[in-house]
Amino acid sequence: MDIQVQPPGVMSWRRRQVRCAIGFGGIGEGKREGDGVTPVGCFPLRRVMYRPDRRPPPGGALPRRPISPADGWCDDPTDANYNRLVRLPCAARHEVLWRDDGLYDILVELGYNDDPVTAGRGSAIFLHVAGAGYPATRGCVAISLADLLSLLGECDAKTRLCVGADRD
Repeated sequence: MDIQVQPPGVMSWRRRQVRCAIGFGGIGEGKREGDGVTPVGCFPLRRVMYRPDRRPPPGGALPRRPISPADGWCDDPTDANYNRLVRLPCAARHEVLWRDDGLYDILVELGYNDDPVTAGRGSAIFLHVAGAGYPATRGCVAISLADLLSLLGECDAKTRLCVGADRD
């Protein structure tokens, strides 16, 4: 199954269409670290991470991993762990996955810039829970918690998130 994302913030799969948030830099090619652009392309869904203190594991066939307070994601292009899950504390610049705002209560790691990783091409591109009012992200795609749970129930190892791209 392909999940399609188009500006100004519409996600669709099968016969369903929902609102989504995209990066503050819009959708584009040539993604660079920190530009706020949601990258164009079709990306596999690698795994689902979730806050076990707030939610049970979501359904669906994707691999799942609980998040802990010691989890982060390296967004420092000068570090060998760039665009990878890291354990905190971490000396390199990183994003904390254990958030108070609920945006990462469930997040899906997308196969963007990970095979191989290219320094500076962008990191931490996730599908996650949208904030109230669907504010722009820093490059991720975000939908409501209810929509995310529903979507994950339909995903499998072949599912891709296709952003502003025609399906192959």
